[in-house]
Amino acid sequence: MAAAGHRVTIKGVRDGLVFILNDSCDFTELVEELRLKLEKTHQTLLSGPPVAVHVRFGRRAVTDAEKEEVLSVIRRQGNLIVKSVDCLRTQEAERDRIVLLRGVVRSGQVVRREGSVLFVGDVNPGGMLVATGDIYVLGALRGTAHAGADGDEQAIIAASYMRPTQLRIAEVVSRPADEWGVEDAYMEFAYLRDGRMEIDKLIRLPRVRPGGPAPL
Repeated sequence: MAAAGHRVTIKGVRDGLVFILNDSCDFTELVEELRLKLEKTHQTLLSGPPVAVHVRFGRRAVTDAEKEEVLSVIRRQGNLIVKSVDCLRTQEAERDRIVLLRGVVRSGQVVRREGSVLFVGDVNPGGMLVATGDIYVLGALRGTAHAGADGDEQAIIAASYMRPTQLRIAEVVSRPADEWGVEDAYMEFAYLRDGRMEIDKLIRLPRVRPGGPAPL
């Protein structure tokens, strides 16, 4: 069984139904179409014995209230049992959103942005770049970078030339750069593993964060 619409697609799978929700349309219109299909156009098709339902929000960032609104519409059909929900949390969406900045962060200057930052330029000693998501510097990172500033321990810091004064991810602070045991600077990235900050060559990023962005 497959029933498709502009905002809501319902497909039959081995263990029940999958509700695929359009992630780019207006949320109110999405809920209206879902309600219309469940209560009118597809009522006969969806009635009967209990059936498992898997809900897919795609790349839409949903709040807990929005998610519950959708699930409550589905549960109103007494035979539809929600077994799984695949959605992008608001925090994850912020991390995925990349802000492009250009210039130089000079000594005494603090640049802070929500989400992830792609910075084209240099961060000088005494300068600070802060983001709630990841930080990517296409240039020299000689100052301070703080990724995952709201507590996201999955955030990373990457730079074309990595010789920072200090790195921070969430609440974890790096050792001074002169203690890394590396004389030359490479295209590298910093990440947390078991609560400790690690530095590695950027080419290894896909191994550490599978499904994340490709190396710069």
